[in-house]
Amino acid sequence: MGLFNNILGAINNPNQEGSSNQLSSILNTVQQLSSNQEGSTDLTQAAMGILGGHVRSALQQKREESGSTGVQEIINQFAGTTPNDDAVTSLFSSNQISNIIQSISEKTGFDVSKIQSLLPTLVPVILNLLKTGNGTQNSEEASNNVLNSFLDADGDGDVDIADVMGMASRFMK
Repeated sequence: MGLFNNILGAINNPNQEGSSNQLSSILNTVQQLSSNQEGSTDLTQAAMGILGGHVRSALQQKREESGSTGVQEIINQFAGTTPNDDAVTSLFSSNQISNIIQSISEKTGFDVSKIQSLLPTLVPVILNLLKTGNGTQNSEEASNNVLNSFLDADGDGDVDIADVMGMASRFMK
């Protein structure tokens, strides 16, 4: 799997920001969200996979509008493991947010209100996964191979975020 291999490569590369602590923090956040929402981790990861497709599209559009540096700035500003409504609104219009919530609800069975409360945490978590590829010397550079792999995927609709989370969970055990 390309995206997960790039994340592992970033963790093992001292010239990139990725670390096992960062990956562990991301996994803990997803597990905590799942238990807080009375859902399963698999269901939350499925929601992340669907949301990942929307994040990819939004970041691709941002890249067309403001270049790779503009996308990198969004990731640097909003990546994390704590809720951040600004992360969501920096990528999506209110119309898009409604469509995303409806799509995730239809595909996972999650209640719309639960999804709405998850988005401000899930978007920064996805951006945090992408941030693992940042260079340690200059995180403003557009040489983030994890981000590039995510944005330049083959367009098959498989966003890999759910798979990455599952593989990361097995890797950290």
